Amino acid sequence: MKYWHEEMPFTLNDSLTEQIFTEKSLFFDIETTGFSAARTSLYLIGCAARKKNLLIVDQFFAETPADESDVLHAFLDYLKNFDTIITFNGIGFDIPYLTNKCQKYKISAPFSSYEYVDIYKMISGFRFLFALPDLKQKTVEQFIGLNRQDMYNGGELIKVYQEYQKNPDEKLISLLKQHNYEDVIDMPKLLSVLSYVKLFDGAFTVTSINANEYVSYDGRPCRELLFSLQNDFSVPKRVSCHYEDFHLVVDTDQTTLCVRLYTGELKYFLSDYKNYWYLPEEDLAIPSSLAASIPKERRKKATAGTCYEKRNAIFLPQYQEIVKPAFRHMFKDKKSYFELTEDFAVSKEMQREYCLHVLQFICNKKM
Repeated sequence: MKYWHEEMPFTLNDSLTEQIFTEKSLFFDIETTGFSAARTSLYLIGCAARKKNLLIVDQFFAETPADESDVLHAFLDYLKNFDTIITFNGIGFDIPYLTNKCQKYKISAPFSSYEYVDIYKMISGFRFLFALPDLKQKTVEQFIGLNRQDMYNGGELIKVYQEYQKNPDEKLISLLKQHNYEDVIDMPKLLSVLSYVKLFDGAFTVTSINANEYVSYDGRPCRELLFSLQNDFSVPKRVSCHYEDFHLVVDTDQTTLCVRLYTGELKYFLSDYKNYWYLPEEDLAIPSSLAASIPKERRKKATAGTCYEKRNAIFLPQYQEIVKPAFRHMFKDKKSYFELTEDFAVSKEMQREYCLHVLQFICNKKM
């Protein structure tokens, strides 16, 4: 088994990385000759840890498949110094693979006792926002502006490792080492991409709202409400997306959420419709106590869909009844609206709750 150790200066330039990457956190990545732990070999484990302003990189390399057990033991012994594991798709691949290798060598697998931060798993629902062809580690690195010297992927390096078995050349081992080395030293920089996840989880402050009027592509006058949000964590790259009534622009420290307003008449459906009558000619629901004086041919028993009060106002769309009363076009509409009132215009708490609702709705629909 070969072992490499390196220490280098490490400067934290964002508060989210500072929060997640503590001295008790360990990044790691494994290199194997395939996906099945039962039929392939583990040949390299790379780790990145932090000690104050230093990044500590340790790599354990199996020169031959016979060294696999030594690599596994060395890594597990090193892992005892930490309580949190940070990976890129480690929960999906690395951890199950190593767990199976532990079973093979009759080693007690310690992985269930750790806290986890899996960058890939956390951003997997945000491909719509990043507009990327895939979420491979190299793709995400390029998205936030990281460039590598290593030009290989893990699959291509399987042949390099097999060739190394036949011919233990230093050039070959250098390729294997470099790929894993760049994987682990770039992982701390990838933590900044979690700032988008944090934003959609509510890591923002509403700083202002402003009304805006514009003319749509078909010449109709339209209104929108612009919410300015201060991001708790800076994002590495400006992104935007559009869905139904909403347009979102996420910039370094500020997010703008544009909501198209509805101006006109909507209905508030009354839940106790059995106590009402409906007058078709007037399109009006009245309480049973007032219906006795109305001729029978002019009234019908109200139903859930005909028992409503109408209001003409400016409304905001919502997909849960975040703000009440909720108005609709039709009784069974999933989308409802609430009136833009002075109370909403001055309440940062109501604005924040609404913005969080919209962000989570966009994310759920775009996933």
